[in-house]
Amino acid sequence: MTNRQRVDVLDRGQCLRLLGTVRVGRLVFTEDDQPAVQPVNFRLHQGHVVIRIAGGAKLAAATGNAVVAFEADELDADLHSGWSVTVVGRAGLITDVNELVEMSGTFLQPWVAGRRDHFIRILTEKVTGRRLHPPVTAQPRPAT
Repeated sequence: MTNRQRVDVLDRGQCLRLLGTVRVGRLVFTEDDQPAVQPVNFRLHQGHVVIRIAGGAKLAAATGNAVVAFEADELDADLHSGWSVTVVGRAGLITDVNELVEMSGTFLQPWVAGRRDHFIRILTEKVTGRRLHPPVTAQPRPAT
């Protein structure tokens, strides 16, 4: 008997629906000419990823209209199943007052103490995802 794992490639709509079910992901950006990864709280807003930050390197990446990546997932190590979605797009600072008011009401309290005065939008220019299903044990075929 062998175990066979099935992986499904997800379309854009499936990926965005899954992103809407979790609240923490990882922002991948460039800091001091090196790759950096930080966990962030996020929300989907009008089909794009929005994070709320204090400043620093994440803000610098956003104000420079840099291309960043964002990844979120829900994985079960015991069952060998789950999903992962990656977004790649340009990050930009949200400055429109009406949009800022709308966004400020959708975020829960940050996990880390301190002010988070900036909202960054990551355009969902490229969205990819995979769903990993639990292994299925293949039964041997009877001899004929």
